[in-house]
Amino acid sequence: MNDSPEPAAHYHDTVVRQFTLMAVVWGVVGMLVGVFIAAQLAWPELNFGIPWLSYGRLRPLHTNAVIFAFGGCALFASSYYCVQRTSHVPLFLPKLASFTFWGWQAVIVAAAISLPLGYTTGKEYAELEWPIDILITLVWVSYAVVFFGTIGIRKIRHIYVANWFYGGFILAVAVLHVVNSAEVPAGWMKSYSAYAGVQDAMVQWWYGHNAVGFYLTAGFLGMMYYFIPKQAGRPVYSYRLSIVHFWALIFTYMWAGPHHLHFTALPDWTQSIGMLFSLILLAPSWGGMINGVMTLSGAWHKLREDPVLRFMIVALSFYGMATFEGPMMSVKTVNALSHYTDWTIGHVHAGALGWVGLISMGCLYYLIPRLFGRKQMHSIAAIELHFWIATVGIVLYIAAMWIAGVMQGLMWRAVNADGTLTYTFVESVKATFPFYVIRVIGGLLYLAGMLVMAWNTWMTVAGGRAVRVVVPTPALARA
Repeated sequence: MNDSPEPAAHYHDTVVRQFTLMAVVWGVVGMLVGVFIAAQLAWPELNFGIPWLSYGRLRPLHTNAVIFAFGGCALFASSYYCVQRTSHVPLFLPKLASFTFWGWQAVIVAAAISLPLGYTTGKEYAELEWPIDILITLVWVSYAVVFFGTIGIRKIRHIYVANWFYGGFILAVAVLHVVNSAEVPAGWMKSYSAYAGVQDAMVQWWYGHNAVGFYLTAGFLGMMYYFIPKQAGRPVYSYRLSIVHFWALIFTYMWAGPHHLHFTALPDWTQSIGMLFSLILLAPSWGGMINGVMTLSGAWHKLREDPVLRFMIVALSFYGMATFEGPMMSVKTVNALSHYTDWTIGHVHAGALGWVGLISMGCLYYLIPRLFGRKQMHSIAAIELHFWIATVGIVLYIAAMWIAGVMQGLMWRAVNADGTLTYTFVESVKATFPFYVIRVIGGLLYLAGMLVMAWNTWMTVAGGRAVRVVVPTPALARA
């Protein structure tokens, strides 16, 4: 009879480390491309007459790099880390989890090659051609199997709310991707959408807005509900509110897409439904924001001394601002002024740079030292520097775009007494130039912060080592 104890089980953190490091790498790449194309809008000659450096080809490369490469790697890393710790089990099928890493990197590299070469479906946030779409589907199904498989073998009966958000994000994005990417191949890198006309536009913006709603909101709310309580050392402010937040958000977001198609051939009643649900969205969005911020009750002093926590809480403030602005811009009378202007660009980047960027950076700063056996990042001063230059960069960027957008809308609507337009379109472009320059400056600051983070990450990892974390036994977990 063998009485020797069973070997301790360990969390599968290799894939978490891989995704964490690549999130930093792709963050630098994606933001560098963003600054370059912002500079092109101010100084168009920067495309140098080279087709694959043109704005039309690099803009989808920028959006795919920051959303799916930087944001995606941060989501994979944080969800794999969270689901193991809250379930007290290692990842289900770790080799399949490893496939999700290498498969996702292959998708990103394929995008980085194909988009500058001009291979595109022309669908916003879904520009990649059908062979890459198939690989995305395989990776995403594998991700779902690993994540929900880990939930299925959990040792803890309760499913923590962060996993609800991660799970909702995984399922919704799977449906959105498959339906919107339905296409008829016409060659190895050419296809035609299965939809046409206004139906194609409707499906595209059902996908497009829910890429924001589920990929860029629900997934990152999963981060918020796990990492803010952990970093603050406080329980979530209201667990009941977090569940209400989940169900209200999940139900409401799916209906908001038509507000992207105001004043188009889309039936007016459909546009109105999109506007109505966008306004309803304000309630669950602000409920979640308040829940996250109020988690600091009794620990507000930590904001003075903890820059990582500051990243997370300021991210929530931008989430609250963007989710107020979005419903307001969906109102038809406001949309008549804002649509097709740079106000929309300001709104998108308030959410992308302020909410998604800062919460991701905060979570990565939490993960990196723990994954590499360090008590903290190499330089806390560098985290402070990153926070302030990133925040100033965001404010410059979005303020410039807000002012430019309102100015553009007013100039385009201005008419003389005889009914002729007061300004030509070229005059509005000329008036926008100084704000484009300010946007470049804001983007440069944000990129500089990301470079500081990359240096800090390098120094932390170089001085550390990968650690194996033991899965707590039920007795230890109760202790």
